[in-house]
Order: sequence, then structure tokens, then C-alpha cells
Amino acid sequence: MENVYTLPKILDALKQVDLVDIIGQGFVSLSKNQVITPPIGEMLFPDSNGEVHIKYGAIKNDNDFVIKMATGFFNNPQKGLPPFSGCMLVFSQHTGQIKAVLLEEGELTNHRTAAAGAVAAKYLAPKHVHQIGIVGTGVQARMQALYLQEVTECRNISVWGRDTIKAEHAAQDMKDMGFQAKAETNLKYLCENSQLIVTATPSCEPLLEAHMIKPGTHITAMGSDTHEKCELSVDILEVADIVSTDSIDQAISRGEISHALRSRKIKKENIVELGQIILDPKTGRKSDSEITVSDLSGVAIQDIMIAKAITKILEPK
Repeated sequence: MENVYTLPKILDALKQVDLVDIIGQGFVSLSKNQVITPPIGEMLFPDSNGEVHIKYGAIKNDNDFVIKMATGFFNNPQKGLPPFSGCMLVFSQHTGQIKAVLLEEGELTNHRTAAAGAVAAKYLAPKHVHQIGIVGTGVQARMQALYLQEVTECRNISVWGRDTIKAEHAAQDMKDMGFQAKAETNLKYLCENSQLIVTATPSCEPLLEAHMIKPGTHITAMGSDTHEKCELSVDILEVADIVSTDSIDQAISRGEISHALRSRKIKKENIVELGQIILDPKTGRKSDSEITVSDLSGVAIQDIMIAKAITKILEPK
């Protein structure tokens, strides 16, 4: 089939896409209720430390709809295999015929996730960021650093991980990106000295506590994309001046916000979507002294936007 595209062609096309911009546009469409997003499909394989997420949806009155399957099997590196894989399918809204099969091996998911973190930082990080703190040492930790280069001039990064050697390797990779990067063994010290913190781990217990966070900090929590996962203490969300998310409907059942809601630390009416902040910046950060949090569990509109952009470049003219 001519419309089956392998990873090299997909990554070549991705170079032509302003991903931070189109993901931001997608969040706006979501907040304007222009997106059909059915509940996420999910399978967990605890014996293999693996998970599968199926996300799908469409922009109303558009030409396409997208189905994405993404896998994360976190023991794979020990077997010499990458931890992520997946594919995206693009169909016509008018005929139901398949328009493109994107054999992206999880790469488009990684890129769209990182771009969402950059969108959050663009609209919520304080004006003056002297140090970025990255909590995590995997693929997404590196991707977050890569995309943050598009929205902040800060090039100082401190990296923390449970495994010090992995943190040192991640810091070296970030140095290769152009950062002044170092591995940090003290997570509390990292938090106290970073104005922009990104968490990108599969943790199921809080790593960051409220007493670690200084006024003027923005935190983007990327790792908690299931009911079980948790990277932030619920007390952080309680003290935050702004709690934002990609989708309020989804945040109720998964991610950091779901834990804080169940603990009654925050109320649903005090949560704001990133799309709303983009539409009305007055709903976002008001001063450099505020603590802001973005809880991003990943929504189908991100897959729709990136799949449509890649397909438009690759489809025969």
C-alpha cells in the first residue's frame, strides 16, 4: 500500500512541522468543544511492566479521524529493545476509508507529548527561568529538554533520577543538545533551585512534596497518565495558584488532578485547561511569584494534530 509510511519518512516529514504551535492549536480546539474524544482504551500487563493505550478522536466537521495505539514496556531496555512502540491510523470522516498508516514506533507519541510540555511552559512558566529541573532519566525526560529549547532561553538543566548513573547519562545527552546540564542527587535541592520543573517518570508514589517547591515555580507533570501513577504530592496542587491540564474531563479519572480531587485538596471548578489559557491569557500566570502546575496525561487531540500534519506532508500530491 502506498499510504503505509515507515519511521524514517515520518521523522523526515516531522522536521517540517511546528509541533509546539499545532499542539497548542489542538488544545484550543479541545477547550472550544470542537473535538470528539471517546474514553481512552487501556490494557495493563504488570507481569511485563507494560501498558497499552488506545486514543482516538476527531475534530468536528474536519476531513479526518485518527486512531492511535501506543505501548510502553519498561523492561524492554534490559532486553535490548526500545521501551515504546505504536502506530497511528488516519481515516476519512466522509468515507471511512483509510488514508494513512503511520508506523511511527512510538516516536510521534513521544514528540507530541514533549511538545505539550513546551506549550505548558510557554504559557505558564515565569518570565525569568534560571534553571530547569528534569525529574526522570528516560526518553521523555530527554524529549522534554529538547522541546523546551523552543520556548525558553534557559540552558541550565539539573537532572534527577533514582539511578545516578542513568541521571548522568541523561545529563550528558542534554549537554549534547546545547545545555549546561548536570546530574543532581538531591531532589529537594533541584526543586528549590529550579523555576521550571518537569516530571517524566512512571512513578506510582509522590516524588515531589509541597515543602520542596518555592514561590514562582512552574511544574509540568507528564508521567501520571493512568489511575495508579502519581509524581506530585496532592499538597502541591492544594497550594498552587493555578492548576491546569490538557483535558478536565480526562483529569478527573487519571493523573495528578484525580488524586487531588479524591483527597478534596482542590475543586473541579478551580482547574483550567491549557486551551483556555491560550484563548484568554488572563486565566494563566499573573506574576512571577505564583506556583503553577500543569498535569498532562495526554489527549487524543495531540495525536490527531500530529497525524494530520504528517499525513498532509506525506500524502501523494
